[in-house]
Amino acid sequence: MENNEVSYPVYSPASVIGIFSNALKLNATVNLIYLKGRYSFGGGKAYGNYFYDLLFSEGDNVSIGIRIASLLRSKISNNEIYTLKGFIEKSMKNSSIELRFVVDEIIQQEERSISEDELQRYELIQKKLEVGSKDLETLIRDKILKDEKIRVANIYGNNAIVQKDFSEGLDVSGQYFEIDDHSCNITSSTAIMSKLNEVSTLDYDIVALVRGGGDRQSMETFNNIQLSELFIELNTVTITAIGHTVDETLLDKLADKRFHLPHDYGAGLHTIAEKLSHERSNSRALLIDEVKKDVTKQFSEQVGTLEKQLKKKNEEFAEAQKMYKEQIETTNKTYADQLKVRNEEFEKLQGSSKKQVEDLQKNFQEQQRQRLAEMESYKKEIAVLHEKNVQSAINEKTASLKADLETMTRDNIRLNQEVQSSKTDYLKIVIAFVLALLIGYILAKVL
Repeated sequence: MENNEVSYPVYSPASVIGIFSNALKLNATVNLIYLKGRYSFGGGKAYGNYFYDLLFSEGDNVSIGIRIASLLRSKISNNEIYTLKGFIEKSMKNSSIELRFVVDEIIQQEERSISEDELQRYELIQKKLEVGSKDLETLIRDKILKDEKIRVANIYGNNAIVQKDFSEGLDVSGQYFEIDDHSCNITSSTAIMSKLNEVSTLDYDIVALVRGGGDRQSMETFNNIQLSELFIELNTVTITAIGHTVDETLLDKLADKRFHLPHDYGAGLHTIAEKLSHERSNSRALLIDEVKKDVTKQFSEQVGTLEKQLKKKNEEFAEAQKMYKEQIETTNKTYADQLKVRNEEFEKLQGSSKKQVEDLQKNFQEQQRQRLAEMESYKKEIAVLHEKNVQSAINEKTASLKADLETMTRDNIRLNQEVQSSKTDYLKIVIAFVLALLIGYILAKVL
């Protein structure tokens, strides 16, 4: 194949970009111009004595980069309307050209007219201030002290990949949390509101909006009035971590806690949990030390009190023992005197009792002798009376028998007469004979 000379120019990518950059020679790039817009602070650090901020159009969210000297920047208030004088500089980055306005002079600051949206935002901020923010650290402390998991709902954008950043920041403190991931179209306020309504019914302790980055125009979603109203009505602790460190959205202002990045959010929870864990451990150790000190102090005080009480008791016991000894001696002496008197009285009583016993014995013997004599007299009288009674009874019986005998004699005579009159009546004779024998037997017994 033959080597033919190239008849057309060949450029490298860098040379093409350089050519186009040098070809953009406009009056705005070579002369001083005036720009008017809403000034927004960028990063908090200066580079080479310059700050790099943004200037937004008043009617939309289109912005241009600003490079401003530190001295001039100190006269700027964030989010205010300024007219600035300066020039446009351009820089090439890969295949794109980036324009930046270099501020040379601050012409004037204009008063911003308050729009209806701004008024509503102000009212929401005031309402949040009146209600007050829920304290994230207090929530985590209460849950950790109760050994309960902190339930967290993280709302990410669809196909988001920042969950790993959050988990890395949370680190080992994940043991204290129960974290659920929810996804929606994070650039749509309607989608976010729908998701917030959904998670608000699930009894979470924390609800967080988490976004890793994105264009600045999409940040307007987090300034939506309806979304903000719903956001401050949530009963949970609300958190934002939506990726931009420069811009502060309305939701950032209304959130109970704001983090710039998902990693910062996880690290913030980790810091609080670790702090409270150490605090609880230290508080337990301090509590144990305090308890030990209190117990030692109380024990020492109790020992001292007991020693005083024991000393007092010993003194009281010694005094009581002395009094008791004196009482015993007095009692013994009194008892001895009483015993002596009792013995003397007993001896006298014993002598008197002996004499009384002897007198009683004599009286008893005399009374016994008298009773014996009376008994003998009574026996004699009884014998005489008995003899009299027997004799009287015999006499009465004899008289009765004699009367009966006379009656029987008369009957016998009558019977004899009848026998005589009727010699043949042998039965009557036998009866009379039997009666005679009976009467004779009775008389024999009586006499």
